[in-house]
Amino acid sequence: MSLRNYLNKLKPSFEEGGKLHAFRSVFDGFETFLFVPNTTAKSGAHIHDAIDSKRIMSMVVIALMPAMLFGMYNVGYQNYLAAGTLQQAGFWSIFFYGFLAVLPKILVSYIVGLGIEFAWAQWKGEEIQEGYLVSGILIPLIIPVGCPLWILAIACAFAVIFAKEIFGGTGMNIFNVALVTRAFLFFSYPQKMSGDTVWVASDKIFGLGNTLPDTYTCATPLAQIGQGTDATSSLCDMITGFIPGSIGETSVIAIALGAILLLWTGIASWKTMLSVFVGGSVMAAIFKAVGMTSIPFYEHLVLGGFAFGAVFMATDPVTSARTECGKWVYGFLIGVMAIIIRVMNPGYPEGMMLAILFMNMFAPLIDHCVVQRNVSKRMKRINNK
Repeated sequence: MSLRNYLNKLKPSFEEGGKLHAFRSVFDGFETFLFVPNTTAKSGAHIHDAIDSKRIMSMVVIALMPAMLFGMYNVGYQNYLAAGTLQQAGFWSIFFYGFLAVLPKILVSYIVGLGIEFAWAQWKGEEIQEGYLVSGILIPLIIPVGCPLWILAIACAFAVIFAKEIFGGTGMNIFNVALVTRAFLFFSYPQKMSGDTVWVASDKIFGLGNTLPDTYTCATPLAQIGQGTDATSSLCDMITGFIPGSIGETSVIAIALGAILLLWTGIASWKTMLSVFVGGSVMAAIFKAVGMTSIPFYEHLVLGGFAFGAVFMATDPVTSARTECGKWVYGFLIGVMAIIIRVMNPGYPEGMMLAILFMNMFAPLIDHCVVQRNVSKRMKRINNK
């Protein structure tokens, strides 16, 4: 209550006529993040519920915590493993090394993204939108640990401006903002997003970790398979996540914990999530049957960003299909396309990013077709009476 009272005392200064009126949107953003607004919409439907979009975004961030924390540990694990000092390292040394390696990326993502959000809201005299709360944590989790901070800052700025604000802000964007950031990085700076040198942190941080030779390389299991060799990681490592890869995408177990929370709270659609795995399984099984892939279908589902994309990206309520039947079609096609890109494009062993972005573009068309089909069926029933 003391915080609420303190904000109430400050509020007049930020309202019309107050000396800090120019920063009204900044104050409003912090206030509505800390407390549920007392006001309702002036027109349209009114929903009497304590949850709002900020609370939904906060729940998604909580669901991402297991993947983020394991990703931090895995960053340290891969560094100590590469240096041959894993046996001598303790749990906390490994974790804190990864924490220190990942934290700057999270800070850059939020500082750049939210800075643009705040500036944009001030310029337009509108409320600060909350969509970047999720994008800000997603972006560091879908990039390699070796991605330079200055490149990440440029990509975040590009994505927020050209994939979000230019379309009207939160709820109006066509493409997933985090994936647009990754696409910008991949196509603008491919040497920092792929290859064999970006997946393992190679420098000491505040005395923790190891400095690896400049010539050290380490390929992801998908890259090894794409090069025509067998993956050196076991299925157990693929599921637990002790493999090289993007920071938050390696552990299926950590991702599953987030999925359980999203499904339990009803934030994510189980239809979209399940259909992605079904589509991927069907396509991977077909490729395996005709000899176009060397691994069984279930390994495709636990490698790369497939599971992470299915749980946290494909289910984005803004950019995915919204009709119930459309969710099945949308998710199934994402799974199919991700495996097609992986198997049929040797130069690009991952496929989830492009599959989801491509289907973001077609999600409105899928919904339109579903709605029109329902309208046609109802018209036929009316005409037959």
